[in-house]
Amino acid sequence: MKVVRETKLFDLLILLSCFCLEFGTAIDTITTTKFINDPETLISNSGEFKLGFFSPTNSTYRYVGIWYAKASVCSVIWVANRNKPLKSLSGTLTISEDGNLVVLDEQKNIIWSSNITGSVFNSSAQLLDSGNLVLQENKTETIIWESFQHPTDTLVPKMKLSTNVRTGKKVQVTSWTNQSDPSIGTFSVGIDVFNLPELYIWNGSSRYWRSGPWNSRVFIGIPSMDSVFLDGFSLIDDQEGTFYFSFAFSNESILYNFVLNAQGNIVQKNSYKGGNWEVGWLVLQSECDVYGKCGPFGICNSKSLPICNCLVGFKPKNIEEWDRGDWSSGCVRSTPLQCERVTTNGEEGKKDGFLKLEMMKVPDLLNRSSAVEDECRDQCLENCSCIAYAYDAGIGCMSWTRDLIDSQKFSIGGVDLYLRLAGSELDRKGVDVKVVITITVTIGTLLVAICSFSLWRRIAKRKARKRNTKEALAFAKFPDESKPEQDSMTNQVKLLELPIFSFEELASATNNFHQSNKLGQGGFGPVYRGKLLHGQEIAVKRLSRASGQGLEEFMNEVVVISKLQHRNLVRLLGGCVEGEEKLLIYEYMPNKSLDVLLFDPSKQELLDWRQRFQIIEGIGRGLLYLHRDSRLRIIHRDLKASNILLDENLNPKISDFGMARIFGGNEDQANTNRIVGTYGYMSPEYAMEGRFSEKSDIFSFGVLLLEIVSGRRNTSFYHDEQAMSLLEFVWKMWNANKIANLVDPMISEPSFEMEILRCIHVGLLCVQDFAKDRPTVSVAISMLKSEIVDLPRPKQPAFTATQIATDTSSQCKQRAGGSINNVTVTVVQGR
Repeated sequence: MKVVRETKLFDLLILLSCFCLEFGTAIDTITTTKFINDPETLISNSGEFKLGFFSPTNSTYRYVGIWYAKASVCSVIWVANRNKPLKSLSGTLTISEDGNLVVLDEQKNIIWSSNITGSVFNSSAQLLDSGNLVLQENKTETIIWESFQHPTDTLVPKMKLSTNVRTGKKVQVTSWTNQSDPSIGTFSVGIDVFNLPELYIWNGSSRYWRSGPWNSRVFIGIPSMDSVFLDGFSLIDDQEGTFYFSFAFSNESILYNFVLNAQGNIVQKNSYKGGNWEVGWLVLQSECDVYGKCGPFGICNSKSLPICNCLVGFKPKNIEEWDRGDWSSGCVRSTPLQCERVTTNGEEGKKDGFLKLEMMKVPDLLNRSSAVEDECRDQCLENCSCIAYAYDAGIGCMSWTRDLIDSQKFSIGGVDLYLRLAGSELDRKGVDVKVVITITVTIGTLLVAICSFSLWRRIAKRKARKRNTKEALAFAKFPDESKPEQDSMTNQVKLLELPIFSFEELASATNNFHQSNKLGQGGFGPVYRGKLLHGQEIAVKRLSRASGQGLEEFMNEVVVISKLQHRNLVRLLGGCVEGEEKLLIYEYMPNKSLDVLLFDPSKQELLDWRQRFQIIEGIGRGLLYLHRDSRLRIIHRDLKASNILLDENLNPKISDFGMARIFGGNEDQANTNRIVGTYGYMSPEYAMEGRFSEKSDIFSFGVLLLEIVSGRRNTSFYHDEQAMSLLEFVWKMWNANKIANLVDPMISEPSFEMEILRCIHVGLLCVQDFAKDRPTVSVAISMLKSEIVDLPRPKQPAFTATQIATDTSSQCKQRAGGSINNVTVTVVQGR
């Protein structure tokens, strides 16, 4: 990661990779006499969009593009010369002699052209308020070319995707190659019509995702469309062979667009009243959304393990591949259909029937008829080549005569799919259900009896031991900041609901809490390694009498973590309270905590960049679960490296929930008079005012992210004989463009440079001074994974010792320059 600075011109080019210089012009039209030179811009009449020259992130090449004028972080929606960039700052956008809109380089060579056929000697180009750049013949005002007919990677309101089934002409969106290169990438999205119009993403010429057919309201293969995007979309058949798809939402105060990113995912983004762009929705949300993931006659369910199974009545075509997790070969029918036997002079048997599969994404390549629902079944049954059917009120009767490909089981939405099976398969299915019910009832009865007897013995055995502490433990309250509405959920929690260990068991497991078994020391008290009689290794957290934490924090941790289950959260195995002793038992983590490996020079080599990024992602997923995906909304309040445990595969697990707070459904933040946590990881509003929210945890996550990248503790250290905090050091290196100085040498490799730089960028956004400037966890994760490619420029983070005079109020605001040409500056970030 060497920063090379050779000339002032190169410095200017680097600056322009993040900024677009523009002259403050008010025109929205280009003619043969009115043109724009780099870095001038053209603005639409309402001020919604700008057209001008820009450089993508980490690139010095110049492109002509269109972007939002009012958004705080500008997002490029269209690029003219995407495959042929300008290599200097001397480009011109003008009208050529033959009436074409052209981009010229400094030698006046044509780099890009609208390429209309024939000559138009009196034309002009205008940037409309919709973001559409149109070229029109002035005399008749006929539009002869428009950017909406030649989109790049972004679909905006009123733009139309289209396909003509007669001529094959398509208007499609195509991805950028990467965030620094807007040239045509691998992925494209558009409409395809087999018997019904559907949206497809293609990876080259191969199908990568599909929406399912349009039913006049929604695409039935997008389950969330009914609730999230019910209004605003339209798909029109002009009855002349062309189908058009577009969207336009009624709330004009919110900017919406759909971007096809370089990874092949469609990202829906929105910006409210010019604020930061946020991800509202992703098309591909799991592996099951990838086209044909489970092969022919396979069914994908993201909620099951493995995600792929054969449809009922089918078996893997290649069992060895299937066992290896390669499901592409799909499945084959186990028992031939009766109608097939009859047509091949086979033996007669019970007639075929249909098995109902609920909440399904219907397979690809369907046939459609106008039959009503009852007739649909009969039509399929009478046609031996018909292997499945479905019915939707907006579509009618759908049937399939080819391999069933791209079938998916939804948890919401979808339609009922009726799968044709041999009569014997249906009988077996019925018998199997009866057997399962019988076995389940029998086993259930036995288990109830055994559990009842075991519970009676357990209670009788421990009754005497618990008599003295039962009243103290039966109900425990949270600290005083708990809200009344939480009481029914959290205050009335019984420790007895958890597995109970005796103090004697734990003393034996830890060799009487011997110093050699001590794993570490936290604010709660020491943590010991132990082994139970049956061989299971455990970690025992013992509340120290000298600890500032007491029964409330102890019970708080019990309540919070006992209700949570996630692969990136530590698992609570049980508890023990006897007299003054309070202990919690967790699963044992052989690699201890993150700080042990990260800050020990002899162990840092275990954490290469791929491993560190995996840890960052895991912490993010765990935090997202706490904030949004669990049945409780949890604010951790003490996220730090020593509270991130690592299992045998170095998978991160968030631990130590003694300070965590449960939020009510409509709470966004809370106040406390009792500040708990670790300084250096605490957000300014929490440390100084006692206000905490999800954004408090995000601040801690940002600090942790910067620690992981730098390999430095978030405590004061010296740099060039000057004491400073980690955040101040990172900010200083960031502004000086000395990224190599802040990256841990263990991970400093050119191939990871862009990813590491992005992590530093996201880390700085997470530690912004004001909570409103920090991203949410979901947005931060999307930024890290490059699902959001346009990152805001970070402002100076919190807790830095010096203030740097810089305009950070808006990344897109114009700033007056000092020249007589009234030069202004706008920040435009590409992908």
